[in-house]
Amino acid sequence: MSEPARHSGLGAHRQPGRAAGPAERPAERAADGRNRGHRARRFAAACAAALTLFTAAPAVALPTGGDIRPAADATTTAEYPVALTIETVAPQVAAPNGTVSISGHVTNAGKSALKGAHAAIRRPASSKPLQRRSELQLVATRNAPGSADGVELDSPQYALPELNPGQSQPYTLSVAVSDLGLSDSGVYELAVDAWGATADNPRDRALGIARSFLPYSQGGTEAQPTKITTLWPLVHAPVLAAQTVSDNDQTVPVLRDDSLAAEFAPGGRLYELVDTGSKLSNLTWVVDPDLLDAAFAMTNKQYRVQKPGTDPGKPARDDNTVPGTGSTSATAWLDKLRAAVAKQGSQVVALPYADPDLASIAHNGADLTGMGTALNKAATAGRLTVEGRLSVDTRSDVAWPYQGYLDQQIAGIARQAGDGLVLVNGASMPEPDSVNYTPTAVRPIGNGQNALVADDAVSSLFQKDLTSPKDQTEATQRFLAETYTITHEQPQNQRGLLVMPPRELSAATAKVLAGALQTATDKWLTPVKLDTLAQSAPDPKANTAVPSPADYPTQARATELSAADLSTTDEIQQKLDILMRVLTLPQRVRGPFSAAMVRSLSTEWRAQGPAGSAYRDSVKKYLDDLTGAVKVPDKKVVTLAGNTGLLQVSVKNDLTQTVTNLKLVLSSNQQNRVWVGKAEDLVIPASQSVTLRFPAEARNNGPVTMTAQLYTTGPNPQKYGEAKTFRVEVTSVTNGVLYVFAGAGVLLLLAALRFVRQRKRRGGQPHEDGDQPVGDGPATDGTGDAAEAEPEAPEEGPEEGPADDSAGDGPAQTPRASSPDGRDRTASDEKVGP
Repeated sequence: MSEPARHSGLGAHRQPGRAAGPAERPAERAADGRNRGHRARRFAAACAAALTLFTAAPAVALPTGGDIRPAADATTTAEYPVALTIETVAPQVAAPNGTVSISGHVTNAGKSALKGAHAAIRRPASSKPLQRRSELQLVATRNAPGSADGVELDSPQYALPELNPGQSQPYTLSVAVSDLGLSDSGVYELAVDAWGATADNPRDRALGIARSFLPYSQGGTEAQPTKITTLWPLVHAPVLAAQTVSDNDQTVPVLRDDSLAAEFAPGGRLYELVDTGSKLSNLTWVVDPDLLDAAFAMTNKQYRVQKPGTDPGKPARDDNTVPGTGSTSATAWLDKLRAAVAKQGSQVVALPYADPDLASIAHNGADLTGMGTALNKAATAGRLTVEGRLSVDTRSDVAWPYQGYLDQQIAGIARQAGDGLVLVNGASMPEPDSVNYTPTAVRPIGNGQNALVADDAVSSLFQKDLTSPKDQTEATQRFLAETYTITHEQPQNQRGLLVMPPRELSAATAKVLAGALQTATDKWLTPVKLDTLAQSAPDPKANTAVPSPADYPTQARATELSAADLSTTDEIQQKLDILMRVLTLPQRVRGPFSAAMVRSLSTEWRAQGPAGSAYRDSVKKYLDDLTGAVKVPDKKVVTLAGNTGLLQVSVKNDLTQTVTNLKLVLSSNQQNRVWVGKAEDLVIPASQSVTLRFPAEARNNGPVTMTAQLYTTGPNPQKYGEAKTFRVEVTSVTNGVLYVFAGAGVLLLLAALRFVRQRKRRGGQPHEDGDQPVGDGPATDGTGDAAEAEPEAPEEGPEEGPADDSAGDGPAQTPRASSPDGRDRTASDEKVGP
């Protein structure tokens, strides 16, 4: 390629080996005329730069197994083998008579060495700024170098050493703003290219390019600054377990892991979020109340953490938990957060407790009876928790579905939960083509609800962890370019913009976002809190149509909590409701388990599916353990040796509180053989057993299966726990009733013989009184012993005591301690709230 063509930038469009077309040659000749006079100066400058470079900035070989240099760009090809990065732009907004410095790296991503290459800045193709956001997008999506990227400046240039494949070289270039040819205030493309040859292709050509944006402000603009609201999320996957440990009459919280200890400490993600956010004005903090509860629990220096490898569904004890390590950091973090949210102009939005996944519930659990109740309780608990922990007023009627994606089902669930404002991703509600500017964020979406639609292009800049200088600079300069362009689309039409970073906003990304906001504030942006933006007048031309469920993104649906996951949580609520009926101190269980149930629905499980499943299973197992602590012990065979007797059945309470509102129902599968008396209510002291004696009447002999089932009392009785079956061996007819029948038969035979003898004596005439008993003795002559004999004591299982025939006709209760100390229990203390 000719030198003139190289400096015109047109050669960048050619394919390898293709000659310049007719349309290109005139441009090359014109460029040649402009640049021929500069060749000598450029050659001298390049030589001087090369001399400096070789003595001060040696090439850097890429290390193996852990490259800290920029990786090869996805757009590099055999024709364009160089990957360039722009890692700093200073200042980030150019001013007249100023200088702009750019630094980065040049990396040889090809297969042969670079020869005689240099890096240089390109002057924008036009002296006019980019006018539309669509133009910004075109620049950002270009691949190969081209004439649209402008013309390479003769100076400054940075001569590159010979770079072998995989080697990288840092560069720094400084250019006077006047040399860039900028005319009006606005946003311009800022490009750096590499030019030279390679060992396998000696043709001098463009080897690669890096692009960014440079806002240029001459001051004195009359544009109305854009109001901008930035969400600042403080969320974390749930860590509080349903279990607690009792220690010296205090409740010691238990966490499933100690990950928050590092996050609350300096350098940790949550610490840095609070520290960075505290320096911003008019910030909107979006807080998960469950995180505040976890932090508060950790301020207890005795808090415990479940030991790895142990069963998280078992009651917490010293042998399956370890001491927590984050008490000091949690205390300091809470104090730091309270000071930050108390700053004038700040606003706190309380998410529903534990941040339930609205989209999953709307799509997979809307027909479950407990979901609506859970969401309403979560909203109330969320507001009270945030206000109590932070001592600030909060707004709690805001719904934030997963990643802001909205459809009609999600909007409906949010409305049922009392959410009048929905935070929406702009990708869900794109603007119609007829709107050629950015409308304000607030939109009425019907049924009394409003949506705040986040700008998709701006918010997407902060969706990943911006740890590399390249990514940080790219996001910052694009943010400045987008917001400047938005403000100047309609300079006199002030609009409102919502920035929605991800829930799991990283510390590095938060710092980049904060820096970009501070750079643009008081220039073309005015930060405002959420309420201010929500009260703005909506744009009548903006899109207000809520998408149908069919338009919900497939990738977002793939990570939802399944119907089975939600059913498990719904079952937990139902079982919890039943347990609450029988406890005399339900507050020790209701709060912690209700919170754990909502944690099972957390949006944070989207990114931690296995951990979410394990959490739900542990809560369910622990609740089953508590419920099963009140039970009928196993019984195998009982012998009923009389036609009437008492069947003894015990009920055991291994909880540390008295239970009531229970009854035991004993039923026979063959009522014609054994009849059992009715059930009576139970009151069982803590850590004790009660023995019930049911009057039983045998009507036939043989084995009979009996079922013992606990039920709650009161309206709508429910089965409590598992039914227990045992066998009753009936021997009463053979040993008792049949003896009576046999004796009666003998008497009848004797009476008949006597009657015959009397008739013979009287000539066969019957007695004048036919109802008079036959014979002289009582009807029980010869059978009294059998009729009055005491029944044998029923044969019980090993758990039961001997029968007590003094109990009377109805079931009787005898409380007895489960162990000598009165605290022999199958489970540890039930969950106790703070």
